[in-house]
Amino acid sequence: MRTYATAQHTGTDPGQCDATAVRTSPDGTRAYVLLDGIGRRGTTHRWALGAARQIARTAAHRGSAESGLRHVYNLCRQDAIHYGYSDKAAAVVAVKAPGKPLTVAWCGDSRAYLMERGIAVRLTDDHNKRRVYPPTATYPYGGNRNHITSFLGSDATDEDRQRQYGHRAIETTTRNITGPCRLLLASDGAYEPHEDARHCLFTECDGDDLIPTVRDLVNLAVDTAVKTSRALDPNQVYADNATALLADLAP
Repeated sequence: MRTYATAQHTGTDPGQCDATAVRTSPDGTRAYVLLDGIGRRGTTHRWALGAARQIARTAAHRGSAESGLRHVYNLCRQDAIHYGYSDKAAAVVAVKAPGKPLTVAWCGDSRAYLMERGIAVRLTDDHNKRRVYPPTATYPYGGNRNHITSFLGSDATDEDRQRQYGHRAIETTTRNITGPCRLLLASDGAYEPHEDARHCLFTECDGDDLIPTVRDLVNLAVDTAVKTSRALDPNQVYADNATALLADLAP
C-alpha cells in the first residue's frame, strides 16, 4: 500500500500556486515538501513546483529538512530560480531517515502535524502577525494570521527576521518517532477551517486508505470555509485553496 498521498482543492478561486513533492534517497531517507504559493500567476505556480522538487531532492540527499529548505531559500535570495519578484510561498519540509528522528523546517504559515496516540501534535509555529502580536484581553484575535512574516522567495536573512519579528527566517524542530504514526503537512487553507470549526484533526486523518483520507480532509476544509463565510455574509462566500500531504511513518 502507498505510504503517502497528496490532495488539492482550489476553493472558490480557480487560481492556485501550491505544490508538493516527495523524494527518497538510495539509503531510504525520504523528504516531504509542501509549498503554499502566494498569488495566482501561472509563472509562480511553475516556480513553486520546481522549488518544491528541488527542496525535496536536496533534503533527501542531505538527510536534513533545514539543509534542503535553506539551500533553495538562498538560491531564491540570489534570484537563481525566480521567474519574477512576486514568486513566494509558505514552505514546510519534513525528512525521515532510517533510524533517525524526524526533522522539520519551515518558513511561513504552512504547518506540520504528527498524528500519534490519538492526538494531532503540531510541530511548527506559524510565521505570521498573530504570532508576533498574540491575542490579548483588549485584542482577542491578536495580529492578522494571514499576514505572514517569513516566506520562501524573501531576501531577508535570519538576523533580519529576528530583529523585525522575533523569529528566524527559517525555523526547525526534531521529533523522535517511537512507533507507527502519521505526518500531515498542510497549507493554511487546509488547516484553518478545521481549527476554526474545532474539528479533530487526528480523526480526520485516521482513515485506512491515505488517498481518500487526504482528499476528504481538503474537501471538508473548503466546505467548512464556504459555510462559515456564507453565514457571515451570503454575498461574500469565500474558501481559500487547500493543499495537504499525508504520510505514514515508521520508527
